[in-house]
Amino acid sequence: MKKKFTVVIFTDLDGSLLHRDTFQFDTIKDYIKSLVSKGVIIIPNSSKTEKEIEKFNEELGINLPYISENGSSIHGLNLITSNFPDKLVLSRDKEELLKIYENKVPEKLKEKCFQISKMSKKEKENILGQKDEKLKDALNRKYTLPFLFKGDKNEKNRLLKILNSNSLTLQEGGRVYNLCDNINKVKSMNRVIKILKKTEDKIKTIAVGDNFNDLEMLRNCDIPCLVFNDQFKLDQININNLIFSNKPSPEGWADVIKMALAKLGFKD
Repeated sequence: MKKKFTVVIFTDLDGSLLHRDTFQFDTIKDYIKSLVSKGVIIIPNSSKTEKEIEKFNEELGINLPYISENGSSIHGLNLITSNFPDKLVLSRDKEELLKIYENKVPEKLKEKCFQISKMSKKEKENILGQKDEKLKDALNRKYTLPFLFKGDKNEKNRLLKILNSNSLTLQEGGRVYNLCDNINKVKSMNRVIKILKKTEDKIKTIAVGDNFNDLEMLRNCDIPCLVFNDQFKLDQININNLIFSNKPSPEGWADVIKMALAKLGFKD
C-alpha cells in the first residue's frame, strides 16, 4: 500500500536536540535512528558549521542531510534521492558580508559589536561553550560572522535597518548574534521542500526549535514544536497549534516529536 505522506523533520540542534550546555544527545540517539529506519527524513537546520554537523552525524552514526550556518548552505540531499544535489550554497562568502558591514555600518554602532573571531581563546570558550577542536570547528565559518552586541534596543534597531537595507540579516541565537546574508532557516527549508516535492507526492513537515532564530521556521511548517527554553513565555509566542515540551533538550526533543507524529497519525 502506498504511504499517505512523507514526514520531514527540520530541527535546530543546540538547545533543541542537543543539551544546551553539554551538547550531548545520547539518551535519544536510538530514538532518532528508529525514526530514520521508518522512513522519516530528519534534516538538522542549524547555525552550526559544516564541520560541527558532520561530527554530529558521525556521533549519531547516520549521514543525515543538513542545513548549516542559519540557512547558508544545504548538504546531502543526494542521500535522499541520488539525483538530488549534494550541496547548494545560498549565501555569499563571509568576507563579502564583512566588507559590506565595514563600509555601511557607522563607527558608533560598530563599537557596540564585538566579533567573536577577534576575542581571546578564553573568551571564545566562555561564550561558545566549546574547547579545543570543537571550538575550532565552531569558528570555521564560511558564510556567517558571530558577534556579541552590547547596545540598547534603539541601537539594535538601527543596526538591523542598516543591514537589511544592504541585503544582510542579523540572526539571534542562544549565545551570539550572527551576521548573515539575506538568507535564513525558513528560506533554506522551503528550498529543500521544493526539491523533495519532485519525488514526494505529499509531505508533512515538523519543525523543532528553542530560540528566536527558530520561530519563523516554526511558523512555516505543518507541525511547529518548541523545546523548553526559560527565555520564552508561551503567551508571548504567536504560533498556531504549537506543541511544547516542559523538558529541556535532548529529552524535550523526543517529547515534542512523539506528540507531533501522533498528531499526524504516524506510528513512531
